[in-house]
Amino acid sequence: PQPADESKETDGSLLGDPGQTPLRKKEHMKWQKPRLTRKALMKCCLVKWILSSAASQGSDSSDSELELSTVRHQPEGLDHLQTLTKFTKKELQSLYRGFKNECPSGLVDEETFKLIYSQFFPQGDATMYAHFLFNAFDVDRNGAIRFEDFVIGLSILLRGTVHEKLNWAFNLYDINKDGYITKEEMLAIMKSIYDMMGRYTYPIFREDAPIEHVEKFFQKMDRNQDGMVTIEEFLETCQKDENIMSSMQLFENVI
Repeated sequence: PQPADESKETDGSLLGDPGQTPLRKKEHMKWQKPRLTRKALMKCCLVKWILSSAASQGSDSSDSELELSTVRHQPEGLDHLQTLTKFTKKELQSLYRGFKNECPSGLVDEETFKLIYSQFFPQGDATMYAHFLFNAFDVDRNGAIRFEDFVIGLSILLRGTVHEKLNWAFNLYDINKDGYITKEEMLAIMKSIYDMMGRYTYPIFREDAPIEHVEKFFQKMDRNQDGMVTIEEFLETCQKDENIMSSMQLFENVI
């Protein structure tokens, strides 16, 4: 999340908030604000990627249920996925159709994530951010993401409760999954986002902006000043800070 007392170089402009710091040229709006028909989903790069693929294939009657026979990894049934997510049956069908087209094996690997983000953020280097995001989705830590994991994660990010979203964000920042966020981990994530956004943010941020961002983050979060933020510290501080909570809404713009 983005602390509200950041300078303009490190506030909502980092995540492409159109209401605060418009980008210099209109042609660069496409990665910032993807446009597809399902309004609740279209802030998400990952959703745009798979639904675009689904749309290009068209729909047919065979999509009335998940087509399990065409993939090596077979996902859970459609009804079961509805109980695990906040997507409708129709949305799950569209998501799966696109996912299957892009990932016939039924699994998505890290290289695919890097490809997706290089397409949406061509002005920057999305390699590290894609790596961190992939690891957050790869809950089994086996180097591949199943369709079930994919849509459950998207459901949390796009339609989850505040508590669910904050837990997911903590998992992203906790790179080594030891239950703590360190300054080094937070700085790595911040730098990866700055690198991905590239030179087209406005105003142009200073080179030391990621470090300042992390310092302000820890001033708020690290209550006992031990250099580590626990999930309890993270949740308590975020939920009591309206500005941090508002900044969480911008998180979707780089997912």
